[in-house]
Amino acid sequence: MTREKEIVHITLWGSAVNIALTVLKFVAGILGCSAAMIADAVHSLSDLLTDFVVLLFVKISNRPADSEHPYGHGKYETLATSIVAIALFAAGGVLLAEGIEKMIASLRGETLNVPGQIALWAALISIVAKELIYQLTMRVARRVDSTALEANAWHHRTDALSSVATAIGIGGALLLGGKWAILDPLAAALVSIFILIAAVRLLHGAIQELLEKRLPEEVEKQICDIVAEDGEMSELHQLRTRRVGHVYSIEMHLRMHGNVSLYEAHRHTMLLEQRLRERFGQDTLISIHLEPLKRNGVYQPD
Repeated sequence: MTREKEIVHITLWGSAVNIALTVLKFVAGILGCSAAMIADAVHSLSDLLTDFVVLLFVKISNRPADSEHPYGHGKYETLATSIVAIALFAAGGVLLAEGIEKMIASLRGETLNVPGQIALWAALISIVAKELIYQLTMRVARRVDSTALEANAWHHRTDALSSVATAIGIGGALLLGGKWAILDPLAAALVSIFILIAAVRLLHGAIQELLEKRLPEEVEKQICDIVAEDGEMSELHQLRTRRVGHVYSIEMHLRMHGNVSLYEAHRHTMLLEQRLRERFGQDTLISIHLEPLKRNGVYQPD
């Protein structure tokens, strides 16, 4: 199965789960008079919408390079990550505002409805289903190195966490009675904080990638180690790295003896590119600039 097909396959499974849970939670929230469950339903709905975003942008990002996009379309996947994170942040903000509003109303003496048992059962079902789909989605995301799919996996995980908080709030209100009905909107507010934290983390990573932040230090060290394997090449400098979607882009300057033939220099360069692609993937973008050795700041012919 290709990378794109793996992403589409697991995302469609997630969509099916989100559709079922969205319907279940809205029905349970309305029938069970639970603000936390309705908030949880909104979160599942946002999950469903971001599934479609991932499906659309990942398909675009897997298009091959063309004359207008010589580096490929990988940044569309990063854009998808940003959209998912923004949607997650918006959902979290709305839920937090609604939870605080209901808590203030309760503290002012307004009577809040005690949620029904159907809401509790819906929360428990959601916890199991969303944690399972999170684990499956994250496994695929790590295997194919997809930031958009990883963002969507965290969207599933925050939905599972929100259902945990919802279950605690609803369960507490049911066990302790009407005086503790405030636990329901309190749970909704706590859920929203989990969502906002996850959204900020995802958006920060996507922005750094869009701004072409260098690859992690350990990755650049691996690049230097691979270059060092060729005894004819030396003095690695002007190393520039970045991500283009799931693909690494590597640029560097290297020095060789000035009397090496063009044929030999080309052969060494091709072998180095081969080793780099074996380590970081066949789609890795590599640019190597060769220079003769220097002595006292002057290029040497031999």
